[in-house]
Amino acid sequence: KLSPERKHITFTDKKNIGQLKLIGSRDLNFYQVEQVKRVRIIRRADGYYVQFSIQLDPRDTVKPLTPTQKIVGIDVGLKYFYADSQGNIEPIPQFLRKAEKSLNRSNRKKSKKFKKGAKQSRNYHQARNRYARKHLKVNRQREEFVKRVALRLIQFLDLVAYENLNVKGLVRNRHLAKSISDSAALASLRASAGWWLFRRWLEYFGYKYGKVTVAVAPDNTSQNCSNCGKKVQKSLSTRTHICNSCG
Repeated sequence: KLSPERKHITFTDKKNIGQLKLIGSRDLNFYQVEQVKRVRIIRRADGYYVQFSIQLDPRDTVKPLTPTQKIVGIDVGLKYFYADSQGNIEPIPQFLRKAEKSLNRSNRKKSKKFKKGAKQSRNYHQARNRYARKHLKVNRQREEFVKRVALRLIQFLDLVAYENLNVKGLVRNRHLAKSISDSAALASLRASAGWWLFRRWLEYFGYKYGKVTVAVAPDNTSQNCSNCGKKVQKSLSTRTHICNSCG
């Protein structure tokens, strides 16, 4: 239950949580009480958060963007985040690689304080929390990056086409998974997770600002010539198309 001034919330679900003070940048007075459909508490490495699920059409909160008459197709990759049909490339941010030394150092400190078969000390839990907070920072940096890139595309384009990638299939593909792991940009299978997150925000911003996003079936999208339609076999590492038919 929200207080009249929307500064406190009281939980009455017999969990003995009681009243909590709300701290944040969002003004809850902007929403009607009946718009709040669900409230839950989420624990993160840096604290607890109250998450409000609000029934709201995002198109009602912004003005439609001016049409630009621009259309582009994008292709996500392993050596770059995406390349578009105009020849532009978005580099992959090195958030994890930049934080790797700090993460390894925190992990070693955490491991040294761990005592097998015994109740863990306060120092261990503090070290584990510091390690978790650093991972949380990297995850937030990634999400902010994909949000920023997706919004920029929607702001300057009227239609964005992208491959309808089967992320679960990519994860199960042993050969592709190895390629992703060997990439200098993203470790293990985080690349496929980043693609999924990017698509989610791209579709959200497209809906919000009245732009068109189109998921294209991935069958032979990188094999067929966009000019004459002839199939030209390529490996995953080949990013430049050279057609033997039309040049």
